[in-house]
Amino acid sequence: MPIADDKRVPAARQRLAGRSRAVTLREVAAVAQVSEITVSRILRNHASVADTTRERVMAAVREVGYVPNRLAGGLASSGSRLVAVIVPSLTNVVFPEVLEGIRAGLAGTGFEAVIGVTDYDLATEEALVASLLGWKPEALVIAGVEHTDAARAMLESSGVRIAEVMEIDTQPIDLAVGLSHHQAGFDTGQYLLGRGYRRFGYVGHDWTPDRRAKLRHDGLVAALANAGVELIDSCRVDGPSSTGAGRDMLAKLLARRRDLDVVVFSNDDMATGGVFHCLGAGIMPKQDLALFGFNGLDIGQALPTPLSTIRSNRFEIGRTAIDTLLAQRERPRTTQTIDTGFEIIAGATA
Repeated sequence: MPIADDKRVPAARQRLAGRSRAVTLREVAAVAQVSEITVSRILRNHASVADTTRERVMAAVREVGYVPNRLAGGLASSGSRLVAVIVPSLTNVVFPEVLEGIRAGLAGTGFEAVIGVTDYDLATEEALVASLLGWKPEALVIAGVEHTDAARAMLESSGVRIAEVMEIDTQPIDLAVGLSHHQAGFDTGQYLLGRGYRRFGYVGHDWTPDRRAKLRHDGLVAALANAGVELIDSCRVDGPSSTGAGRDMLAKLLARRRDLDVVVFSNDDMATGGVFHCLGAGIMPKQDLALFGFNGLDIGQALPTPLSTIRSNRFEIGRTAIDTLLAQRERPRTTQTIDTGFEIIAGATA
């Protein structure tokens, strides 16, 4: 998600972004031009006010990212001892590995993780951000940098330490920990060009909920363009990645273009399916057609012909995020990006 132009960001958010404390009821009242008690009563549904006033107050709440304190009057002074974590999936093995790193980072600290799952839906993420920030966690770890405007406002204005993990291609709200997916795609292209491949195909999944796959694709295309090579053809499934989708999309691609010498896949799930298609169709991986994935999953390395791919340091991403957030509890005035890197696994399919 590109950084918004300053002219397009509401003035209230410009004033409140990057702060080290949460937005107050008084600041919401000032933006809405009503009293604090009016804001409080509307948020508790205890006010009988004109619809225009209610709408103005709720618009101000969304604009400045105000989150009601669920601990008010109780445990707020002692804190919640929670670290909030929001990930898109628990079935995708990538994210449980990140959670393992988070668990390792929290061990012995006295903090506990509370986890929300978005199912790759930004509206669900927005609701989780509001709910989890309401418990005043010590920090919040969230996968990715794409958020709704309302979720971004809450994250920016909360005063809580925020780690956006998995990618570092965009300036973060506070802290980014992960890898450059554009660079990973670019390095994939350079590696394969260096091995003599020139007729490239691509098999992928829906980019709408997974901008990181799109960044890798664009990096690949950029590397090829630098060498005067074009991506000849591609097939993408209209849905999430899966082994079955990779198998079917490679079959579809090869039915159109039998002259390819290498196919790059959006991830290892898809690439593993591509290997299965080759085995069933009598195509020898690498000898007849090179295949290359991304993620470095165990299943790819357990194939009879281990998958050529890129491994991301997912455990390290989770642990580094927690270590960094807890080492400095107050949100700093400047953002920080930590590159955990990646490595190319030569494998035997390319």
